[in-house]
Amino acid sequence: MSSLLETKIAARQHALREQGLLRQRKVLSVDHAINTNASTSSPRFVFEGRTYVNFSSNDYLGLSRVPELAEALHLGAQIYGVGSGASPLVTGYSDAHLALERELCALTGHEAALLFCSGFSANTALMKTLFDQHDIVVADKLVHASIIDGLHDSGAQLKRFLHNSLESAERLLARHQTSALITESVFSMDGDCAPIAELSALCQQNNTWLIVDDAHGFAVLDDYHNADAAKLIDVQVVTFGKALGCQGAAVLGSQALIDYLVSNAREYIYSTALSPANAALALAAAQYCTAHPELQQKLRENITLFKRLCLEANVPLLGSDTAIQPLVIGDALQTLQVAEELRAAGIWVGAIRPPTVPVGSARLRITLTAAHAAEDIAACAAQLAQVLSRVRVPLVTERQATDDHR
Repeated sequence: MSSLLETKIAARQHALREQGLLRQRKVLSVDHAINTNASTSSPRFVFEGRTYVNFSSNDYLGLSRVPELAEALHLGAQIYGVGSGASPLVTGYSDAHLALERELCALTGHEAALLFCSGFSANTALMKTLFDQHDIVVADKLVHASIIDGLHDSGAQLKRFLHNSLESAERLLARHQTSALITESVFSMDGDCAPIAELSALCQQNNTWLIVDDAHGFAVLDDYHNADAAKLIDVQVVTFGKALGCQGAAVLGSQALIDYLVSNAREYIYSTALSPANAALALAAAQYCTAHPELQQKLRENITLFKRLCLEANVPLLGSDTAIQPLVIGDALQTLQVAEELRAAGIWVGAIRPPTVPVGSARLRITLTAAHAAEDIAACAAQLAQVLSRVRVPLVTERQATDDHR
């Protein structure tokens, strides 16, 4: 006889499978023949004996495979060991962490920084520590799950404005005495950018903080990613697992904010610190980005190439100008079918389904990197056109997708 929990688990998994929403891990391997020549080939991996071109990675600048950064991680491990050994307030905070924090502050203009092991923990810690039941917070409707979870735990009142709508945000700020407005720089599922300068002006007019989850914009976008960022953004959350190609995250802001989080953020106080070796690696990656602006230029060229080829092939992308190129299909099962057809052609693309995106807006999330070769980008666009023609799915238009989000 099954227990109550076993019955619940089985029923839930069955329902998810029937809806095409079941999530399962896949064990991927390194293609060693290609990896030895990583600097001249598109990112690839092996799954069940077959090699695929990877169009699902957030490694936007291809830094995860740069030999100099692999050496930086090796050197960091030799100097500091492979782990931090304790929480930051015990003995887990080293000069490697301090050096990374100072570099991030120099890059953005913020006074201080606080390191976390992931962007999710940084966002949730910031939200649940900074806010409580006395706060009203305004956020874009499409902010990340980590922000929503942290705000829920905080007890704050959450008011959500229409995606990237200055008018909607302004109405909420006029109606409520808000503590902060929260947005992302680049939205992870749509690939579009928030109007940071305009939102900043709006927040300053209403004496409220602007908090930006900069996971997908940091070290990639040009707009405000310089030492003047702090003039626009009160709190900036950056992650190292995207453009920097490694692991970890940081909250950037005033010295008073960081001191407050050090004393009160439970995720920081009670977690083993990011390893010093990883901090040394993230520092080296940030410096590498600064020294190699051609990587951002190559990424821009690859984005332009992919969008042009898709336009010529009548592949209806969502309209993003960033490395995230969504193609909204709508139905979850049909989205899985299209992704499987692409995999049969050696192209690995993410199939994004609810609850990550709203019901009816399941999509392929194609991500481009500076490391992709032009011939592989061309092959991806061509295969997309062929599969969509063969499968004949009723694609969701850009306007319909936007309306679903609202």
